[in-house]
Amino acid sequence: MRIAQIAPLAEAVPPKLYGGTERVVWWLTEALVALGHDVTLYASAESQTSARLVAGAPQALRLAGINDHQASTLAMLDQVLTDAERYDILHFHVDFLHFPIFRHLAGRSVTTLHGRLDLPDFWPAFDAFPEIRLVSISDSQRTPVPNANFVATVYHGMPLDLITFDATGGDYLAFIGRISPEKRPDRAIEIAKKAGMKLKIAAKVDPADQAYFNEVVEPLLGDPLVEFIGEIGESAKQEFLGGARALLFPIDWPEPFGLVMIEAMAAGTPIIAWPNGSVPEVIEDGRSGFIVETVDQAVDAVEACRRLSRANVRRAFEERFSVERMARDYVDLYERLITNDASPSFNPMAVSN
Repeated sequence: MRIAQIAPLAEAVPPKLYGGTERVVWWLTEALVALGHDVTLYASAESQTSARLVAGAPQALRLAGINDHQASTLAMLDQVLTDAERYDILHFHVDFLHFPIFRHLAGRSVTTLHGRLDLPDFWPAFDAFPEIRLVSISDSQRTPVPNANFVATVYHGMPLDLITFDATGGDYLAFIGRISPEKRPDRAIEIAKKAGMKLKIAAKVDPADQAYFNEVVEPLLGDPLVEFIGEIGESAKQEFLGGARALLFPIDWPEPFGLVMIEAMAAGTPIIAWPNGSVPEVIEDGRSGFIVETVDQAVDAVEACRRLSRANVRRAFEERFSVERMARDYVDLYERLITNDASPSFNPMAVSN
């Protein structure tokens, strides 16, 4: 099958630091090539892939200091449109910007939406372009827009050997990702203090969240139990996640997926999380972690994580969140799209499980 993967230009594929969408696009692209498909990746020029690379920008826009990505993305989409007849399937990962340009090719294109959909700002696009076929990354993600044209839910998957199993873990709690109000690093700090356990925070601070960091989080970092590491790259995640007793995921928003949860599971590290967004779909309560609703419950879960089998946490990852499973689910969907048999009720995960 001839497949085009169209990535965002904010980060390289794979990203050098933070960049969940670009990381998933990389894993998917490489897995599709391994399955024998003819894949072309549209991404920034320094991206690394075994597929054919078409550069949409000279370098990743975020690290280049370019804040508005629309112009560069439109230029890339124009190149995709020029090349469109080369492909059986066009797979977009760039939110909504391509909707009016590719509506005439909706029958052989699909868009995975990687972000939150609970904000009314986004909803007019679904009404205006009902022919665009959409993929959600959790069933929860699509709940706010039940009438949108979702043809599948495909959970993320990652390479089995990317983060290896750590049988012993360690004596600290981990928080990783982005400093923002909805991620609740303040709640993570409260849990660690009440549990009397060290907390390591590996997170970036976006300009939009700088005031929150300065006013809310930074004053809490003086506690001897709290260590703020800052943003870390892919190579550091193995040690950071594998060496933790548990990952704290105390979110206060409808998380569409939460890639860090399966990264922790790959290391055998259980997750303690609030039941928002995709969390109940990703975590098997009592097996790969604990779903809690209060800080006190989270503190109790810190101790309970000692009794969980880290090998079982790893097995939960292998059974449900491998990159091969994700790629085969997408291939199944592509084939249905090509034969015009992708109904809105189709869920590849239900088939593969």
